[in-house]
Amino acid sequence: MDFAIALDPHSPDPVYQQIYAALRAGILKGRLAPRQRLPSTRALAQSLGVSRATVTQSYDQLLSEGYLQTVTGSGTYVCNQLPDDLLQSLPLTAIPPGPIPTVSLSDYGRRLEQIDPSPSPEPTVPLSFRYGRPALDRFPLELWRQLLSRHSRRTEWLDYATNPLGHGPLREAIATYLAQARAVHCHPDQILITNGTQQALSLATRLLLSSGDRVALEEPSYLSARRVLASQGATLCPIPVDAAGMDVAALAATPGPIRLVYVTPSHQFPTGAVLSLPRRLALLAWAEQSGSLIFEDDYDSEYRYGGRPIPALQGLGDGQSVLYVGTFSKVLFPSLRVGYMVLPPALVAVFSRAKWLADRQGPTLEQAVLADFITEGHLERHIRRMRGIYDQRRQALVAALGKYWGDRATLLGENAGLHVMVRFATEIADDLLMAKAAEVGVGLISANPQYLGPSPGHEFIFSYTELEEDAIALGLERLAALNLI
Repeated sequence: MDFAIALDPHSPDPVYQQIYAALRAGILKGRLAPRQRLPSTRALAQSLGVSRATVTQSYDQLLSEGYLQTVTGSGTYVCNQLPDDLLQSLPLTAIPPGPIPTVSLSDYGRRLEQIDPSPSPEPTVPLSFRYGRPALDRFPLELWRQLLSRHSRRTEWLDYATNPLGHGPLREAIATYLAQARAVHCHPDQILITNGTQQALSLATRLLLSSGDRVALEEPSYLSARRVLASQGATLCPIPVDAAGMDVAALAATPGPIRLVYVTPSHQFPTGAVLSLPRRLALLAWAEQSGSLIFEDDYDSEYRYGGRPIPALQGLGDGQSVLYVGTFSKVLFPSLRVGYMVLPPALVAVFSRAKWLADRQGPTLEQAVLADFITEGHLERHIRRMRGIYDQRRQALVAALGKYWGDRATLLGENAGLHVMVRFATEIADDLLMAKAAEVGVGLISANPQYLGPSPGHEFIFSYTELEEDAIALGLERLAALNLI
């Protein structure tokens, strides 16, 4: 590694003294950390364009004063402990306080000051019903390692990607998968690879919304999506949700133009309702008549435990009014950060440019591995296997709720997804109930933050993905023993 040392040929100090002073200052100010290895005298001399003897003289002085130490056969290192007199002279603050700069934020920046982007706190107790994570211990890790090793031997992924839409083979694999599994009609060139659903929604809001534009969304709805929409200055119009999903009649009756509709039709978050086929058709007809766009977040669409799956909104219409979005975070693992948008043809060019300006490209290696994972049939097998596991865990949760609470607990949602929402017949405040549950090692998540308006309370989101059946039953047994519900 080259060291940036400024040498002044006009200085009265000899060159070795300048090198010594620069290295000493770096050690005292922490730029050179204890135990950090320094370049060899030959390497540093070559880097600075001086003789090796000059660098050796600088190192010798630092060694004699206790700043450096040598390890035979290894090299020269910064000492772990500096001389006592030097420790006493170190300043308390590396950088003295100065005037606070005046920064003028944009409208977007000022809105972000009012939004807390941090995730909701999650329980850290052993029996946590937190949502948002698949059963990571059931992921075929060894298979993923093999595919990763296969592509790691190549060099193509080291370079910049040439297409801002994403890795071509992955887009082709996703197009085929969506056609079979979700009845989505699209060409691979309509697919934009994103860093998850959050980035897809952020791109859509920046490109399609102006401050003050009206956006309809389910009530309750996904809190993170609501934050993204609010950051763009959108006027949020909550539309009630019942057992058949978003009330499209209430949407149509909303006064004023609606620019965008955010909807989770396959497994509404958090209620778990599935948007019925009549309402899907009504929503598409309304969007066509009103000129509005639909942002279809196909959340949890892979997991349905009873009945025939309903095709995606995008596949039911002509694809011109729907932005279809999916992700592999819940199907595979969250850190993969690979999602996708199926765009109407008219929007492909502007979205690809915006993606290129945002981060140029996603990681090519992971996209190549995922493409093989899909095309070789591993994704389909993994989903089929996990669907069976999650179904058993869901049944264990439903059975335990019935055993311990009976009609005091109302289960919301269809036989789908990775969580259920439960409404308890209790007068105990949600915060108190969660605190008491944590005392016996049970983690609960209230649905209150998911409401834009007043929350009815006593509603909780139970995920069953991370807990085995016996752990699910134990957690609900402990909760029942509190006699708070």
